[in-house]
Amino acid sequence: MARTASKVQELVKEDPEMEDSLEYILDRADEGTVSWGDVSDELTSGQWGRLIETGILVDSDGEGFDVSDPEGVQDALADDELELPDAPDTDSSWSKWDKMAAVGSISMFAGYTFSSVRDPLASTLDIALGPLLDLLPFFAVVMVLALFTGMYSTLLQSNLMDMEVMGAYQGRMKEIQERRKEAKKRGDDEELERIQDEQMDAMADNLGMFKEQFRPMVWIMVLTIPVFLWMYWAVGFRGGTAEYELATVVLPMAGEVGWTQSLLGPIQTWIVWYFVCSMCFTQILRKALNIQTTPT
Repeated sequence: MARTASKVQELVKEDPEMEDSLEYILDRADEGTVSWGDVSDELTSGQWGRLIETGILVDSDGEGFDVSDPEGVQDALADDELELPDAPDTDSSWSKWDKMAAVGSISMFAGYTFSSVRDPLASTLDIALGPLLDLLPFFAVVMVLALFTGMYSTLLQSNLMDMEVMGAYQGRMKEIQERRKEAKKRGDDEELERIQDEQMDAMADNLGMFKEQFRPMVWIMVLTIPVFLWMYWAVGFRGGTAEYELATVVLPMAGEVGWTQSLLGPIQTWIVWYFVCSMCFTQILRKALNIQTTPT
């Protein structure tokens, strides 16, 4: 029975339509032996060949084929584990607030180029961050900002991304790829054509998965871009006038460097320091809060 169940599960994973085909064969087998002519209206030649190849159907003295283990096949078909992942039906469409956040974040990108956008945003944020910079050195302020942005980024990803839906998307695509690989190995052109059609239908699911992944990003950018623009404004990036006199910082391997000095190619010190701090704090927060931001 266990061996039969394993064979049935493998066949159904390769071809979901095989479940109906097996049920049809079981019905016909109740009447005696089964030949290709008896089932050709319901099964493809590829399915028929696979059933013989796996030993589900065995030769009956040249008069046809018998199901080797009817009870085992029937029990395997009744097993819930045979259910394959369907296309997720959860509505992943964005709300009007998500769309407004996307428009806002795109608009704030202009602040990297136009001072007319950057200066008002940075000056407003400086009301809160200016006093902090009076108390702490700039490198410590950047660490505080990296901790803050890492925390809300992690929380937003955890709350706005449905990991079950994401897992269902990925599981369905993985199952299709595995079936395609097996069909290609067998040289089953009919099965490959069916899988190709299914992959075309699944392209819409890929769009849904992308929307699920990008949704928290627009909210993260709404909060992160103003913080980044304030640092941009404070250090006088790209030859601009620095709003604060900032002391140099000593970094491992680089020694004493200025905040607008190129550190990694054209990337300046303040950008490198922020991203290093942000990545470290984000990983620590995810571990400490046991927050999962990727599907399993």
